[in-house]
Amino acid sequence: MPSYVILEKCDGCKGQDKTACMYICPNDLMVLDKEKMKAWNRAPEMCWECYNCVKICPQQAIDVRGYADFVPMGASCVPLRGSEDIMWTVKFRSGQVKRFKFPIRTTAEGSAVPDGGFGEVCTDLASQCLYNEPDALKLKDLPTVKK
Repeated sequence: MPSYVILEKCDGCKGQDKTACMYICPNDLMVLDKEKMKAWNRAPEMCWECYNCVKICPQQAIDVRGYADFVPMGASCVPLRGSEDIMWTVKFRSGQVKRFKFPIRTTAEGSAVPDGGFGEVCTDLASQCLYNEPDALKLKDLPTVKK
């Protein structure tokens, strides 16, 4: 089910040109209404429920509509983002509540190595190799079909 903005909670990320949800949405669905200073999902039918906007919203103003098979029975899934981690609170149909805590990142910001540390990478567009093959597969060469 698509994400939606709870307008009473949304502050448009305090008047910046680009809101956090606009920045993080992989499908460019979130937009800012500059007159009302509220974000909104311009194409809900295209939302693939990645929860990125829900997790990043500093005001917790975005939610995802639940599926009809569990929401009417009282189930929910709510992320709460802290500075170091995200706490997911999952309420099951039976009423049981579980919480899961995951770190936001495992490396310091800006310290990730773009090539994954493989150094020599495949840049030949005519090659069948992917970016870091065969090194990432721990092979000398990729297997090929003999003719």
